[in-house]
Amino acid sequence: MYIQYTMDQLCLPMDLEEDIPQNHLVRVVNAAVNRLDDVIFDAVYPGGGRDSYHPKMLTKGIIYAYTQRIYSSRKIAKAVRENLPFM
Repeated sequence: MYIQYTMDQLCLPMDLEEDIPQNHLVRVVNAAVNRLDDVIFDAVYPGGGRDSYHPKMLTKGIIYAYTQRIYSSRKIAKAVRENLPFM
């Protein structure tokens, strides 16, 4: 009677690169941060504890959020979960 469906099906494409245009600002931020030397981040990282996120990934998220006028850490976290360019 009804078409069967499952809530656990994968909806997003496996390659998020396909959904972001080549001239999008997030690509500029990504390229700029990737050019930074890892020594900059390693110099201030004390080490120890559990594994942390790569500082370049976090820097990209913060810079892109600031370009979108998102300054609250909670709003940035929400954008990372919900908005494709942040992913």
